[in-house]
Amino acid sequence: MATSAPDPTAQPYQVSARKFRPHEFAGIIGQEHVRATLENAIKQGRVAHGYILSGQRGTGKTTIARILARCLNCVEGPTSTPCGVCSSCLEIPQNNAPDVIEIDAASNRGINEMRELRENVRYRPSRDRYKVFIIDEAHQITNEAFNALLKTLEEPPEWAVFLLCTTEAHKIPATIASRCQQFSFRSVDFTQLVNRMEWICQQEGIEADAEALAVLAQAGEGSVRDSLSALDQAIACCGNKLTGADVRGLLGMFSIESLGAVTAALEAGSTTGMLDIVHELESTGRNLQHYCRELSRYFRNLLVARITGETTRLIPAAPPEQERMRETSAKFSEEDLTRWLQITIDLYSQMQYSLQPRLHLELGLLRLVHAGRLQPIEDVIRGLSAGSAILSRAAPAARLSAPKPAAAPPPPPRPAPVAAPRPAPAAPPKPAEAPPAVPPPPAEGSLKQRLASMLQRQKKAFTADAVEHAEVIENGGTVEFLVPRQHMLSLRGPEVSQCLEALLGRPAKTKITINDSVTAAPAPEAAAARPQGSDEALKRALDHPEVQKAQELFPGSAVRSVRDLKE
Repeated sequence: MATSAPDPTAQPYQVSARKFRPHEFAGIIGQEHVRATLENAIKQGRVAHGYILSGQRGTGKTTIARILARCLNCVEGPTSTPCGVCSSCLEIPQNNAPDVIEIDAASNRGINEMRELRENVRYRPSRDRYKVFIIDEAHQITNEAFNALLKTLEEPPEWAVFLLCTTEAHKIPATIASRCQQFSFRSVDFTQLVNRMEWICQQEGIEADAEALAVLAQAGEGSVRDSLSALDQAIACCGNKLTGADVRGLLGMFSIESLGAVTAALEAGSTTGMLDIVHELESTGRNLQHYCRELSRYFRNLLVARITGETTRLIPAAPPEQERMRETSAKFSEEDLTRWLQITIDLYSQMQYSLQPRLHLELGLLRLVHAGRLQPIEDVIRGLSAGSAILSRAAPAARLSAPKPAAAPPPPPRPAPVAAPRPAPAAPPKPAEAPPAVPPPPAEGSLKQRLASMLQRQKKAFTADAVEHAEVIENGGTVEFLVPRQHMLSLRGPEVSQCLEALLGRPAKTKITINDSVTAAPAPEAAAARPQGSDEALKRALDHPEVQKAQELFPGSAVRSVRDLKE
């Protein structure tokens, strides 16, 4: 079978990321802050000798480094708009310029390579205006190599410019970073990615619907190169017509319908539906861990849609998809969506190390259903408060609406008396007397004596002893006790107020004042309950902070005996 020979004049194939790489600042997307700063520096003649370009992969670090080299070495430059026709403008994109040296630090990271670079810096450019050193993956350079480059980077010759590109700026030593201007590259916006791929498809004659472009932009996650690589893969698979369903199937991404099955099961509270979702994923050979990651992103987008309530750039999705997300999110509260997002994030981290991903995914989806049934504690407390208020309002109404007992009928007329011996009238039954809460007070004696006597009859020996040691002063509605410190706690019980109210016939306010000079003869019952021991040991024990704290925690407690362990 004869095969056609390749056309020697045909141009070799280039991937879209290389074919459509910008060659001037106007073609850069998503990095306006970097572009504006470098353009102004060139116009003002304030080009620094060292720059650090850091950021996510595929956001244009190396591209901007090459554009800056063209701007500096263009025959019409330095200019922010290179001509594009001179030798420097043509050779720099092809990596053929003699005075623009690109170094891959991942494979040239040692001290010997940096020494060679340092020697090369000493010589003037062979043709161009500047000798530009573009060091890619600069964080791979060893500490020794950085130290060898340190002095050269601090005081380079006037014709040298260093451009360090890295995805991990935190690994650049502080001594190097302090000698350079730093630019942090941002992730490219979703809309800008879609517009760039739409323009490339028009240039290549590819027909792609909005959903396909949105899926490709989502796959790139803010990286232009990743999105264009996915676009090349989709063109190779699907030809000149790209649809959303085909691109999703190719990239292994899940449609909004498959993710929406989870929210449908949550809305219905169906645990069976969750198990069916996992069974369907397992039977079709889908990656469960990837599904969990997409589900967490889906809940995040639902939460953002619920909060904003309108089309927003915060959600990387096409407007029709955002509309569907808003309709779905309106069925749930922000609290539920936040809780489900946290559960799916935790589930994704667990599934990365799981030996049984199906079991973990089933358990995680069931937890989503159970978490949706939880009631906020605020609502529970509010319901309890409302219920108690309703009961308190209904109680007096129930008493008022209760049927009154029927009135007793009038007694019948008394018949005329007859001559008969009248029996002796029976003694009326004594009404049952409730025992008084407080024994009746004695009629004689001072308030102090009567109070102590009443407390003795109530078996409150320690309180009665405290009253005996106190000076009682009645001043209007207040009864003041001047009492030693060790008897203060015994007077704080409710029995003192109850007895005073019984003695005075009215409520009385008590005031306790410490007065260690007050002494009184102890009651006989209280003397038997006083702690045994020497006066000095007793005083030390009762004045101890821990003992006083114990007596405060346990009102009515007493020290029975005190013994000196040294004796």
